[in-house]
Amino acid sequence: MYPNLFYAFRDWFGVEIPALSFLNSFGLMVAVAFIVAAWVLNMELKRKEKAGLLHPREEWIEVGKPAGAGELFVNAAIGFLFGYKLIGLFFSMPEGLNSQEYIFSSHGSIWGGVIGAAVLCGLKWWDKHKAKLPSPEKRSVRIWPHDRVGDIVILSLVFGILGAKLFDAIEHWDDFIADPIATIFSASGLAFYGGLITATLFIFLYAHRKKIGLSHLVDAAAPALMIAYGIGRLGCQISGDGDWGILNSAYISDEQGNISKAAPGDFEKGLNKYATYYLQGKIIDVEGNEHYVTDRVYHSLQAVPHKSLAAPGFLPDKFFAYAYPVNVNNDGIDIPGNLDEYHRVLPLPVFPTPLYEFIVCTFLFGLMWLLRYKIKIPLMMFGLYLVLNGAERFLIERIRVNKLYDFLGFKSTQAEIIAVGLIMVGLILVFFSYLKSRKKQLV
Repeated sequence: MYPNLFYAFRDWFGVEIPALSFLNSFGLMVAVAFIVAAWVLNMELKRKEKAGLLHPREEWIEVGKPAGAGELFVNAAIGFLFGYKLIGLFFSMPEGLNSQEYIFSSHGSIWGGVIGAAVLCGLKWWDKHKAKLPSPEKRSVRIWPHDRVGDIVILSLVFGILGAKLFDAIEHWDDFIADPIATIFSASGLAFYGGLITATLFIFLYAHRKKIGLSHLVDAAAPALMIAYGIGRLGCQISGDGDWGILNSAYISDEQGNISKAAPGDFEKGLNKYATYYLQGKIIDVEGNEHYVTDRVYHSLQAVPHKSLAAPGFLPDKFFAYAYPVNVNNDGIDIPGNLDEYHRVLPLPVFPTPLYEFIVCTFLFGLMWLLRYKIKIPLMMFGLYLVLNGAERFLIERIRVNKLYDFLGFKSTQAEIIAVGLIMVGLILVFFSYLKSRKKQLV
């Protein structure tokens, strides 16, 4: 596992660059996901514009004005936030915090914030000053939907994170009530569907306000959403952020994370050996100290969820069972002799579900990319995305560990409930968009 780029560079090139510990691998993959999604969305919007399905909007803007107080304040605020965190990361990060915990904490550098505010505020003032006219004037500009991809990506990022946090707080309500501030500003706990739903609602409002054809916009966004989700899951796999599956009892692992097939009784021996981990969420180190390392605890060893599934001969065992050594959550038992910041491995191997989701979503993206020329009925592509994404997530939840809810007499996870809802909405969209298209053809 590579919790951050420090570990990756040490493993790949044999060099240790402490500053790289700032670049969290999951955050980096999320950034890649947004960049790829923006590129795919931009391409699809341009294609639809050339086909005459999306049109530009004439807007009047005032040019030649000096920077206003509001613009300077916003840039100063953004500059302060970045300077407060980034400069503080290198010069005033408290001991005991890792970089990810630090970013989501209240710690930072006041002087760094002041410098950042001054730089961004100054740049905005200079940019406006260069274009200043003796007498400001209004000009009409034509803005195409693809010109707004940057705004759409920023909205997705901001409201996606807020929605993900909101839904995670709902899913772990007891933890939120016990310590709401810590839950909100925790570096962990992001519910994908919460981010998807919240970001989608605000993008709908934005599209309506800017008079962008909503049906064609969401159709263009469908492939982008699929590949972005897959890349995000790859980030989960690389960092080992806890989104793994249930135990695979066909395998066992050693204290270094090496996987081997389990002989009869080996799995049960492993559960008993690490009973305190599975029953109390804690481990005891070589010095006899207790460490709470996981919140996945069970009332008995028999209640620990697992399935037995051995890999076929043409696939590696790690594709079916993985212990996530050096995971970013520091979940599991101590790896002997490892003194790094991240130094734990799961006591028994689990299904690497993020890897499965990356592979499946990449395949589904390719399928949607091929179908985008053939599917010409508005909203059908987005409906297809909802069905495929919902089905993929529902199936993967069968081997993931999540909190269960009583829903219509069934025990389901939050993701399963939302996935079923997405499938139903997607089928409805496909059905009614097809009917609407048929009626137009008959008229």
